[in-house]
Amino acid sequence: MPGSIIPVFLRSFERAIQPHDETERDPAKASGKVRPTAIPGREVPVKDVITTDLGPKAIGPYSQAVRASGLVFVSGQIALDPRTQLLVSGDIMAQTECVLENVKGILEAAGSSLNKVVRTTVFLADMNEFASMNEVYTRYFRRDFPARSTVQAARLPRDVRVEIDAIALA
Repeated sequence: MPGSIIPVFLRSFERAIQPHDETERDPAKASGKVRPTAIPGREVPVKDVITTDLGPKAIGPYSQAVRASGLVFVSGQIALDPRTQLLVSGDIMAQTECVLENVKGILEAAGSSLNKVVRTTVFLADMNEFASMNEVYTRYFRRDFPARSTVQAARLPRDVRVEIDAIALA
């Protein structure tokens, strides 16, 4: 399409795709499984679907995380214990700690870490709990904070108090 931004975007996207060497992952740190999804006729995977026991199983038709173009996209995490798939009881602080531990585990399975997070979105059931959530959040992100949006949601999955998604460098 002449004059369209789509060809420019696709060329930039193709240049950004780097082959993944799964031998670089530390299996002692991450028990994640990676399922590459490739464009037909191309050797380089477009995305790697991350599945791990270090975070709760997906409770719907989504991946725990996807690694693509040098980034890791972690789906919204709620306060589910990865071992039991049961909700963690407690206040906003206990739930936020569980959520961030889940994000951390999924990032490690993808070969990334909390230090590489560039953006988060925090969904709160009650914006009055912002300060308490923030107290826990700053234990996990101590400096060079990622960009962040925080919004109040009308209702969160399983009526939890907090949900957080993240984007990190791979």
